[in-house]
Amino acid sequence: MALTSDRFHVEFCRHDSTVAQAWARAPVEPSAAERQRLKARVRQLLREQDATLLAHYYVHPDLQDLAQETGGSVADSLEMARFGHEQRSAALVICGVRFMGETAKILNPEKRVLMPDLEATCSLDLACPAEEFAPFCDAHPDRTVVVYANTSVEVKARADWVVTSAIGLDIVRELHARGEKILWAPDRHLGNYIQRETGADMLIWQGACVVHDEFKATELEALIASNPQAKILVHPESPESVIRLAHVVGSTGQLIRATRELAGEEFIVATDGGIIHQMRKLSPGKRFIEAPTAGNGATCKSCAHCPWMAMNGLQNLVQVLETGSNEIHVEPEAGRKALRGIERMLDFAASRAQRKPPARDYNKVYAHGMGPA
Repeated sequence: MALTSDRFHVEFCRHDSTVAQAWARAPVEPSAAERQRLKARVRQLLREQDATLLAHYYVHPDLQDLAQETGGSVADSLEMARFGHEQRSAALVICGVRFMGETAKILNPEKRVLMPDLEATCSLDLACPAEEFAPFCDAHPDRTVVVYANTSVEVKARADWVVTSAIGLDIVRELHARGEKILWAPDRHLGNYIQRETGADMLIWQGACVVHDEFKATELEALIASNPQAKILVHPESPESVIRLAHVVGSTGQLIRATRELAGEEFIVATDGGIIHQMRKLSPGKRFIEAPTAGNGATCKSCAHCPWMAMNGLQNLVQVLETGSNEIHVEPEAGRKALRGIERMLDFAASRAQRKPPARDYNKVYAHGMGPA
């Protein structure tokens, strides 16, 4: 049973000004010579400052490449959290959005955690203000609070569990098996997808991702018709009508693995277009097509690229490494409370890894139409 509450209905920010402000802060693409100079400077500063660079799949390809070349990591938010927690370096530099930096700081309070731009937020974070989420939780004390990682420290502090798209389905399935009722926030599409897959009793906050909410089923069907051999890869933050067209539904890391393991040479990708850089690197002979985000005369706000992820660039990465600015700070008490739900997620992931479940057969998933996230 999936429930919603009009009283606590909060949409993601649709104001053009908010998205426009983010795009306006995106660094200008440097010249080829300047790119090489900036990349060399980043490598030097990371060595000098004993810092590890972590980049999300959605940021600029230059930042992804630098993270891999310097011994850091390019990953989804779950793997970023795990990888950062295991590092012995004195500092972590997070190329992503603010909740990722905050999660790194919560897990590593003794480390300096820097970000290229502290204003790089997330539409899901904006959609779930802590001052509105707290009374929502208070009104439903019988429910286990499960929040997506794309939230503020204060929202995580109210949660029993923090999850990512890579592991949320398995955690809710486990909680449902125990007979627990769920209060889910903030992404309604991901929440509804998990509810459909598990049958759990879920009260769902009504937020959405500005990127994934723009994918259109009608336009996707037309693209499929013109590319009939393509396999459809969809992130579960997308609308149900888009998810129903998918061959594989999964987190960013799971979608990348699917492109390597699934039979086929063409893929239509319904998530942030930044991920295609890694897909092409890992499968250079395959063709990747961005799913459509606009139609019927409407223009897109994100156009399959997160405006806040775009705020990360070589220029501001060098600046924070040179100046030590843009350090993430987390209020200690809120951080301690948020840590509980994050550690539960990481412990669950570690326990699942020890059980060594069978590898996911993406060709079998394709044959059956859709697989779990």
